[in-house]
Amino acid sequence: MEYEFLHDVTGVVKVRMSMGHEVVGHWFNEEVKENLALLDEVEAAVQAIKGSERQWQRVGHEYTLWMDDEEIIIRANQLNFEDEGMEEGMNYYDEESLSFCGVEDFLAVIAAYRLFLQGK
Repeated sequence: MEYEFLHDVTGVVKVRMSMGHEVVGHWFNEEVKENLALLDEVEAAVQAIKGSERQWQRVGHEYTLWMDDEEIIIRANQLNFEDEGMEEGMNYYDEESLSFCGVEDFLAVIAAYRLFLQGK
């Protein structure tokens, strides 16, 4: 999982992720928005469920983050639609609306994000 941090023209930090993990970047850009308290909450949840069968989720405005002891799933809330009325054999394109990654990889992105913010 590759990522890049940059500043937009207004100085706000933006995260770009490699293909297949774009939603992780969208989550940082839309939900975190430099809110370190949210990152603290996620890191605390990782510690709370570590080594257990428990799960944790945080529903945001645009994206929901779900985790268990091994995996993070981030999905766009707009994926909560019914597929009634779709022709047989058709499906929605959701590659940029759903992403999976390991907990340790996700924690590494959080740590790098924090370091980037400190260097603002």
